Amino acid sequence: MPMKRRTFLTTTAAAGAAFAAFSLPLRAGSHAGGTIAIITPSHDNPFFKAEADGAQAKAEELGYKTIVLVHDDDPNKQSEQFDTVIAQGVIAIILDNAGADASVAAVQRAKDAGIPSFLIDREITATGVAVSQIVSNNYQGAQLGAEEFVIQMGESGPYAELLGKESDTNAGIRSQGYHDMIDQFADMKMVAQQTANWSQTEAFTVMESMLQANPDIKGVICGNDTMAMGAYAALEAAGRGDVIVAGFDGSNDVRDSILGGGIKATVLQPAYEQAQIAVEQAHKYLETGSTRLDEKQLMDCVLITEENAGQLDNFQLS
Repeated sequence: MPMKRRTFLTTTAAAGAAFAAFSLPLRAGSHAGGTIAIITPSHDNPFFKAEADGAQAKAEELGYKTIVLVHDDDPNKQSEQFDTVIAQGVIAIILDNAGADASVAAVQRAKDAGIPSFLIDREITATGVAVSQIVSNNYQGAQLGAEEFVIQMGESGPYAELLGKESDTNAGIRSQGYHDMIDQFADMKMVAQQTANWSQTEAFTVMESMLQANPDIKGVICGNDTMAMGAYAALEAAGRGDVIVAGFDGSNDVRDSILGGGIKATVLQPAYEQAQIAVEQAHKYLETGSTRLDEKQLMDCVLITEENAGQLDNFQLS
């Protein structure tokens, strides 16, 4: 029997409730006027730019100053930035980290200096070091995207997978979610799998090589939208715009491609809202000494196809 697409909530009830609960006014004697550091990967990727913009807007709305830094997925650069903001006396750090293992020491140094960290998008491998780790439900999102990919593929055919950066735990979680869904269909055959390190340029090059080695490829599933854009550009350049491409993130670029009949689907993770929730939790923690929530929190993802792509803007659904 052909697959029927399932429907999931936009975010977990807990995350949504947390966001509402933390919309609190500043109290007398609060940390208003203090500085919050916002550290993310490169803003060349619109997902990370949306994170930084969301965090900065919420922090300034709540009366804080901000420092916005980019670590370019370089753990050494991130470590230096932590030393800098610790020395500058920031009162909290919002972080999308540069490596699950490599970031633990920097977050611990901030904690030892009395500066709480609130992580978004990517987890670290230690608990009790950051106050919050707020991440998208990458496994749930990957299953949504894979389910749609299987439907678009007609449940059969050779396909390729572009993996994210190996040091990023999200890359492995998404790939696992993809395969736990796709591998249920015996006629879906993966003929190529390679990392493109979240990069559009690298994805273009990798896709060219994959297509030369496997000219009968029918579909490509990608660990993020940036790689999906690179893969689709390579396919178009080769006259293979018919190949089914799916991404993950919910970027405006992929939205426009979907609406134009190009890429078939992506999975929205609410970057802007997630960053704002982190700032709200930082505010709550600074005011009361607790977020009253678990350290690890998941936000569910949303499937984006031509049916709802028109409602998507800057990683938010209207």
